[in-house]
Amino acid sequence: MHATLPLLEQTTFPPLKRAALETLQVNLGYKCNQSCLHCHVNAGPSRTEMMSRETIDEVLVFLGVRPVAKLDITGGAPELHPHFRLLVREARALGVHVIDRCNLTVLEEPGQEHLAEFLAQHRVEVIASLPCYLQDNVDRQRGDGVFQRSIRALQRLNALGYGRPDGDLPLNLVYNPQGPSLPPPQAQLEADYRKHLRERYGVRFNRLYTLANMPIQRFGSTLVSKGQFAAYMKLLKHSHRDENLDSVMCRALVSVDWRGFVYDCDFNQMLNLPMAIDGKPRPRLRELIGTPLEGAAIVVKDHCFGCTAGQGSSCGGALSG
Repeated sequence: MHATLPLLEQTTFPPLKRAALETLQVNLGYKCNQSCLHCHVNAGPSRTEMMSRETIDEVLVFLGVRPVAKLDITGGAPELHPHFRLLVREARALGVHVIDRCNLTVLEEPGQEHLAEFLAQHRVEVIASLPCYLQDNVDRQRGDGVFQRSIRALQRLNALGYGRPDGDLPLNLVYNPQGPSLPPPQAQLEADYRKHLRERYGVRFNRLYTLANMPIQRFGSTLVSKGQFAAYMKLLKHSHRDENLDSVMCRALVSVDWRGFVYDCDFNQMLNLPMAIDGKPRPRLRELIGTPLEGAAIVVKDHCFGCTAGQGSSCGGALSG
């Protein structure tokens, strides 16, 4: 795989500083039941990195001490972690809103037969990856049969109450472009998703989030192999909008890797760019418990243009209309 960090080092991205911490995003490991082309984590069935029980306890201690509104659990497929359910239960007991970043097909994996019911029981918000509403496009990007398995998972979640406009079980979908292009306007694409999925499959959801593909890990390596890396970076830079800087996710989020080290965002985690806190070379989550974060500098490189290009992109979708 081609390393992309050397191509991102010399950056012209504007400096950023942290705001108040709102979200702790925890990557439980890189094991996944899928291997997607756009995956910036390079996750897959053969990955073995998994967070230890001791590090999960660090996460729970942090949540019990610092006022964090949201726990955003990701992977890989985080549900495959043996302590995923323990983390969810304990975080909910602390009054923290829990988000599960779900690839949908994991609901049909052996041993996950009651996963959907567990998520509903604990009022976990589901953010589900569905890169298109058309079967051919999804299967081309994620593998044969993935679309139909995803639809069955969505229908199952709907049957449990997920996706109702007036309910308390949010179900949000995530769109990624098929290649080196920016996402289309989020509002119009959401309307297209809603119409097609409702009419064809009876599926309902709350919001669609559009995310730009990051030029790192598997997707970035593919761009390098095809000679498209420079052109994609030019597109991101030329599409940069200063008004998106106030809303980028790294200003209010801390990302934790499977070993317990902390980063300004999930993308920096994948590039091995740790947070710069009090001169510590590689701080762990437990070292942030008594550390003031507001006003701290955020580590930026050229990949950050992926979050500010066009309508902007973050873990919560578009930043502007």
